[in-house]
Amino acid sequence: MKKILLIIFLIILICVSVVFGYTYMKVKEAKKVASNIEIMNVDIKNINNGTYIGEYKMSSLVSAKVEVTIKDNKIKDIKLLEHNNGKGKDAEKIPSKVIKKQSLKVDTISGATISSKVILKSIENALTSDRI
Repeated sequence: MKKILLIIFLIILICVSVVFGYTYMKVKEAKKVASNIEIMNVDIKNINNGTYIGEYKMSSLVSAKVEVTIKDNKIKDIKLLEHNNGKGKDAEKIPSKVIKKQSLKVDTISGATISSKVILKSIENALTSDRI
């Protein structure tokens, strides 16, 4: 009986180790990809009034879709339509920071850097897309 329990324990330990290792590798890969995401500052004065949709998918772990409203050469509203975030829920503060500063050049949220960059890239993609 002890031998069976030991085997079951070892199998569980191996399974947990494999899951942990896989998750660790995915997070490490996501951080590497995120460090290469460049956010371009879009000149809002050149964007017509209207509503624009943008999205960005970095991986199966982190993606975002936004709706940006421009009126009188200002960002009036940013709605976060979708946000798959892993542990980056705090990054959902980014749209309000962008509205306040009227620029994509805002600081990322500590502890949610990947999601911050993904949301910023989604906003950039909206501002460089055709109006809906």
